[in-house]
Amino acid sequence: DIYKSLSELKGSALKIAQMLSMDKNILPKSYVDKFTQSQYNAPPLSGPLIVKTFTKNFGKTPEQIFDTFNLKSSNAASIGQVHQATLNGKKLAIKIQYPGVGDSISSDLKLVKPFAFRLLGMSERELNIYIKEVEERLLEETDYELEVRRSIQFSEDCQNLDHVVFPKYYPELSGKRIITMDWLEGLHLKEFLKTAPSQELRNKIGQALWDFYNFQQHELRAVHADPHPGNFMITPNEDLGVIDFGCIKEMPNDFYYPFFSLISTDVINDKQKTIDAFRKLDMIHEDDTEEQVEFYYKAYKEMISLFAKPYINKIFDFSKPEFFEQLYAYGEKISKMPEFKQARGVKHFIYVNRTNFGLYQILNELKATINTDTYEP
Repeated sequence: DIYKSLSELKGSALKIAQMLSMDKNILPKSYVDKFTQSQYNAPPLSGPLIVKTFTKNFGKTPEQIFDTFNLKSSNAASIGQVHQATLNGKKLAIKIQYPGVGDSISSDLKLVKPFAFRLLGMSERELNIYIKEVEERLLEETDYELEVRRSIQFSEDCQNLDHVVFPKYYPELSGKRIITMDWLEGLHLKEFLKTAPSQELRNKIGQALWDFYNFQQHELRAVHADPHPGNFMITPNEDLGVIDFGCIKEMPNDFYYPFFSLISTDVINDKQKTIDAFRKLDMIHEDDTEEQVEFYYKAYKEMISLFAKPYINKIFDFSKPEFFEQLYAYGEKISKMPEFKQARGVKHFIYVNRTNFGLYQILNELKATINTDTYEP
């Protein structure tokens, strides 16, 4: 059982499972539901290990730090699990990292590599670029002190966005493998959708999610790059709660400008400008022949024209299946082309594309209609 094996690995391999579960068109249908489980649950840590982690980090047990602490986890994810605690009348969420996660990243990725190679069908060189980028982000995710700093910074930067809320973080109660934050009440996406929300509410939550990501991309040049449903809550006040900043992808200027220039009709309708942008993004290589330049220009233009539809159309209805069917069909088509069995495109595509497609999928599940013209490059 592939899911069982990956979930037992926790950490890196399970994170790959999460990423794959979002890109449902590349997975055999029989695996999709099991991989989707990884977005919410993983086998839990034992009570003695939890106490040992606290003692190692703080020199105290959780009972000595908090007024109450539930040894039974409320939620479990890829590299840690969440426990509920109280202190001075405040309800808190305590995220505890699984032991050895950071040390096991390289070995976990080696274990999952043959599986990813078989499913993705890409060249070994391209897969190695993918794996290296994932490894760098995963190593950052294991740094809980970095996550707390980023969480506080992003919460402050995004505090004026409508209908987006964040928990308060407590650095003094956090450490290398423990994060303490306010407990955010609410429902995950699947639970929320079971309540049969109105179209107006679906649109409101979807708009908040879109604005959250668009603001990050264009104002912060860094994005919350793990947009799976387990990282968001819909609060009782009908706001979007963001509860995890472990994975952040920064976008350097030499990627940001050519990448987002491609959603401009002034660029995409000008062949030479488009080719220039593709070259800057390493989608077309300097040593490509004229025939190769023409081939990749047409192929990538078709891809961009599809992928950028939500950005190009100022109002976009994510409930329509045709958009996703076209994306899946295009992905299926190029996966069979020998011309794409090589590494093309700078490494930043891996998480930026994953972020945007993950965003699209959540909006599709919400069946939301969005005003996409909120922040522009």
